[in-house]
This record gives sequence, structure tokens and C-alpha cells, in this order.
Amino acid sequence: MNEIAQYLSTRRSIAIPALGQPAPEGETLEAMLRIAARVPDHGKLAPWRFILYRGDAAVRIGVALRELAERREGPLGEMRRDMEEKRFSRSPLVVGVVSRAKPHVKIPEWEQVMSAGAAAMNLVHAAHALGFGANWLTEWVAYDDEAKGILGIAPNEKVAGFIHVGSPVDVQTDRVRPELADIVSEAAAPPAAA
Repeated sequence: MNEIAQYLSTRRSIAIPALGQPAPEGETLEAMLRIAARVPDHGKLAPWRFILYRGDAAVRIGVALRELAERREGPLGEMRRDMEEKRFSRSPLVVGVVSRAKPHVKIPEWEQVMSAGAAAMNLVHAAHALGFGANWLTEWVAYDDEAKGILGIAPNEKVAGFIHVGSPVDVQTDRVRPELADIVSEAAAPPAAA
């Protein structure tokens, strides 16, 4: 097995509490984002974009999300309040992968959406390949227009994922993976024409 196949066969998501400093920055972050953008993209539309959430901005976004939740639900318990405030600062870097798929004369929107998903997966691979850990989530804020506004995402855009990135601080064990017999089948030939 070559190095790339070995890497792909052992890659795993790292739990967010196990993602610490440092996060990629500078040339390393640029390399990670360039790798993320090297995905199938029919028509060269770049039907996705990246938003970096980190530092003070991530903290302020968390406060705004907590305030939004409190306006809707009333006072939050201590754990929920803390969770909302730290939603984008619990890892050193969060990269929002935003789908900007739209009608096109040749390229179906579904293909554009899948391209955004591929960009998110490439971002996860790039983070791991460059020595960092990553975890791909969405959570409620990805599906709420008011929360998306706080996050700099337009109502006509969709969140492919929020990729949490940092340096792994713990050794992680792998999860159970599906058996191939449960997910692979051979195509059946259609019946012969009469």
C-alpha cells in the first residue's frame, strides 16, 4: 500500500475538544485552502467559498449566537449558554464551506452542491495531510437564516460544513466502519429485449 492509500485508509475525524493550538496559518493555511479548492468543478464555476472563523471574531460570533438563542428561547442554562458562546471558538480555526450553487444553463445545481461537499472533504484531507486534525460539522446554525446572517452567509447560500481545525492533543481511537458487504453491490444487467 502506498503512502496516500495508507493515509486514506487511516484518516479519521478528531473530536473537537481534542483540537488545540496551533492552527494552520500563513502559507500552511493557504496551502490547505488551495488543496480544498482542487475538486471537480464542471464549468469552472467555483460554486463554493470559504469563511475563516478564528480569534476575536469567533468569540464575538459566539456571543451573538447565544443572544439569538436567548431571544428565541429565553434564558439559557449555563451549559447551553457556554456551548453557544464557544460554538466557533472551541477549536483554534473553523472554516465555513459555503455552497453558492445556482441555476446554470449547463451545470445542474446538484453537481455544484456536490462540488462544495468535495471541497469540504478535501479541506479535511488537507488539514490531516499537513499534520493537523479536523472535524466536519453543521449544527443548527447551518440551517437558520438569522444565524447564517451572523456568520456572514447569505440567505441564498447553504452551508456544506463547518470544518474545525487544530492540532490533535490526544490519540484518538477509530470508530467502527461499515462492512463492505453491507454497502457494495454489483449492478444487474437489464433483461434481454424480447
